[in-house]
Amino acid sequence: MVAEQNVLTVNIVTPDGLVYDHHASLVVVKTTTGDMGIMANHEPVVAPLVIGEVRVRRVDSPGHENMIAVNGGFMEMSNNVCSIVADSAERARDIDLTRAEAARKRAERRIEDAKSHRDQDELQRAQVALQRAINRIHVRKSGLGG
Repeated sequence: MVAEQNVLTVNIVTPDGLVYDHHASLVVVKTTTGDMGIMANHEPVVAPLVIGEVRVRRVDSPGHENMIAVNGGFMEMSNNVCSIVADSAERARDIDLTRAEAARKRAERRIEDAKSHRDQDELQRAQVALQRAINRIHVRKSGLGG
């Protein structure tokens, strides 16, 4: 079938199980070296991911992208299957915006406390927590249909 040649399967897995599994024409991930777009028949590749959104253009919903907040991990593309293994991942529709905003505020307070106490380890942890919260907020606001 000609149409099947332009389709890839995208699945996202966390330690809690499968978060996402759909057929797509395009997936865009944020790697340690920048954004990477993957389409069907892409050469095999493995790439480390950073905190950011994964955008998936599904074949069953042209013109619409699902957005998933991912907190690091890695992506492997092989045989028209794009597998993402992440510490955590949430679809835009599943993100509680109130909780994400509260997490952002907590992280900002932790950053200020760590700076005042000159605690570099806590500062780094708080900065990562802030990145995760901002990513979740961005994904929720950008991908409400996700």
